Amino acid sequence: MVAAGKLLVGCVADDFTGATDVANIFARAGLKTTVLIGVPEDDRDIDADVIVVALKTRTTPPQMAVEESLAALRWLRGCGAQKYYFKYCSTFDSTAKGNIGPVADAMLAELGQSITIACPAFPANGRTVYKGNLFVGDVPLDESGMRNHPLTPMTDANLLRVLGPQSRAEITGCYYETVKQGASAIAEWAAPIHGDGTRIVVIDALADEDLVEIAQAFKDLVLFTGASGLAYGLARVLLAGGNSRDAAVTTDLEEGYRAVVSGSCSVATNGQVEAMLADHEGFRVDLSKLADGGDVVGEAVEWASSRLGRKPVLIYATALPDEVKENQRKLGAAQSGEMVEAALSSIARRLVEKGVSDLIVAGGETSGAVVKSLGVDQLSIGNEIAPGVPWVHAKSQGRSLSLALKSGNFGERDFFMNAWDRLR
Repeated sequence: MVAAGKLLVGCVADDFTGATDVANIFARAGLKTTVLIGVPEDDRDIDADVIVVALKTRTTPPQMAVEESLAALRWLRGCGAQKYYFKYCSTFDSTAKGNIGPVADAMLAELGQSITIACPAFPANGRTVYKGNLFVGDVPLDESGMRNHPLTPMTDANLLRVLGPQSRAEITGCYYETVKQGASAIAEWAAPIHGDGTRIVVIDALADEDLVEIAQAFKDLVLFTGASGLAYGLARVLLAGGNSRDAAVTTDLEEGYRAVVSGSCSVATNGQVEAMLADHEGFRVDLSKLADGGDVVGEAVEWASSRLGRKPVLIYATALPDEVKENQRKLGAAQSGEMVEAALSSIARRLVEKGVSDLIVAGGETSGAVVKSLGVDQLSIGNEIAPGVPWVHAKSQGRSLSLALKSGNFGERDFFMNAWDRLR
């Protein structure tokens, strides 16, 4: 376990890419950070300022998400965390029933708190919040590619309207005319609402500097909720208290084969797959063939085995929105997603058995399935590839692995080709 009083932040992340994303922010700031895959079932000594527990709860039924999130929170409380952080996606991925609202409500109750903030802004990746509306680049959330997300389509950019039906708390907006005046003005705005029932404050942010001011204004909160951007602000407030230390990671990296496994159908990942195929070979996982019982996994592994060692190989299940909708109509949204995740995770595991040591995985659900298939239970943070995406290092089957777990929406078009330059 962690030494008493040492753990500054205990973080619960609702998917694996988000876990490595927020861990990267804390680590880059100078806080020693570890990612755990699920709640540990054993006693282990962890030397860390920040522990991130990675769950796979973004699209599970709300009650299951609450139960798993509270189990992680209670384990972190046992480690004596000073503050807690519920990490969700910077595109506020959720359904009409959750899971952001139900989990936030449950965490507030568990911690005996009446107020928290909701801040999905991540300006470094083009996610900003203005007047309570979430923007992806220059367009509102509901006009971005997230409108066509196969599992959590986002059809409203207004976070107060999205969160309201999910939560029992009163949802309040703190807007940019207050935020731009800095921490003192934000704290003055917030003073009357403390102790006035249970509230979640949706707060605007347009730049990294805003996130620092927000974290300073709410520095006495026990629970923070948001995307990774808010961690940027919180880390700097914590560091101002003299908590800085050498967070550098030293890991012996094995030389091996390289592969990309992509399950995301986001606009960003579709472009990245297309760009890689211009100069690399790829194998497309055919969902209809999977549904018919074809040995797609065996075919993919056989295809890749004869090509390992030349260039990174690409295994992908990318599809355009119309094709995704048609597959969901035929098979059901949950079943089609689970079939792809199972196939890609099995392919990834067998590629590692054949000598792949450096693996990029695109998509939050796919990343979770792959990491579980590999039996990985702890990750250390390596070099940053792009905002929100670090290399992480782990052990699997007695071997060292380097993984890049990429959210479907993150990264430039040439991400898959350029990531290797940041590995060692």
